[in-house]
Amino acid sequence: MKSIFLVVAFCAFCLMSCAPEHEMKLTGTVSGLKKGTLLLQKIEDTLLVSIDSIEVDGNSNFEFSTSVPSPEIYYLYLRLKNGDLLDERIPFFAEEGEINISTNLDNFGNEYAVTGSENQDKLEEYKKLMERYADKNLQVVSLYLKALAEKNDSAYNALALQEDRILRSKYLASVNYALSQKELEIAPYVMAYEVQGISPKYLDTVYSVLPQKIKNSKYGMDLESLVSEKSN
Repeated sequence: MKSIFLVVAFCAFCLMSCAPEHEMKLTGTVSGLKKGTLLLQKIEDTLLVSIDSIEVDGNSNFEFSTSVPSPEIYYLYLRLKNGDLLDERIPFFAEEGEINISTNLDNFGNEYAVTGSENQDKLEEYKKLMERYADKNLQVVSLYLKALAEKNDSAYNALALQEDRILRSKYLASVNYALSQKELEIAPYVMAYEVQGISPKYLDTVYSVLPQKIKNSKYGMDLESLVSEKSN
């Protein structure tokens, strides 16, 4: 009996030791997909590289298992059975744990749901917030072009000021959102990659309040480099 227990314990130890550190188990379904290759990708040194792939043959379900040392944006890509690559990728915040992606062949890259990633949930929340400012800006741009066509200088100048106010409000909303999520990697990611042209002081404001764990993350270090670059 004792020997059986030792064998079971040894097997369990082997299974645990074989599992990758910081393992992400990515499962999902591509409804309608019968044959093709799913590619798991990420950016390395500014290049998009494939880190794993799975052949799909009759079963639209898939599963990847890989190590994600620090939460990072990954991409799910699809090559069809004839070798054609789809134009769209599914971006998602990869992190340790179980993550699920569900989509369909007809709308791959445009209609999908990602569950299990806390950073992904916060990224989607942030993008919804930014949509408000995008909608406001579109309205202003439309009026702006009309004023330009009509050579209405007073309206043109007023709309230019309004556009500037919307941009500043967008920047402040991004900073406040990052500050509210400082315990997660989404905070440095937003400041490093989602906000273009923001003042260096705001980048430093967010970086300075990040916990050391987040500063040591991939996007924490990217934000640190950006702060250093903008300060010089």
